[in-house]
Amino acid sequence: MTFPEKLKYTKDHEWVRLEGDTAVIGITEFAQKELGDIVYVEIETLGKSLAAGSVFGTVEAVKTVSDLFLPIAGTVTELNPALAATPELVNSDPYGEGWMIRLKVNNLPDVDELLDANAYGNVAGE
Repeated sequence: MTFPEKLKYTKDHEWVRLEGDTAVIGITEFAQKELGDIVYVEIETLGKSLAAGSVFGTVEAVKTVSDLFLPIAGTVTELNPALAATPELVNSDPYGEGWMIRLKVNNLPDVDELLDANAYGNVAGE
């Protein structure tokens, strides 16, 4: 499994990539493998300001539904429009085309508190 060095991670298996003061957020390769084939992604938090740890959506796989937790506080500014028609992008490209939301970050230093790739690898058992 791969955990790109340029990303930050949570123990709940989300990843964060900073682009200025915006965070791009998705789920890790480990998470999508654990869930199995993703058939639906539901995110209804566009435009909402949420605290770290809040549920920002759900992902549905063939046999389960899992909540998506926000790694850092901010306002959801964009949803990945491709996931409506092709949710399987989360399986095939979790760190690229399978991203889920863009978030205007409230406090950029909070990102530094997240796990680096090595620490996340330990959490994921790699």
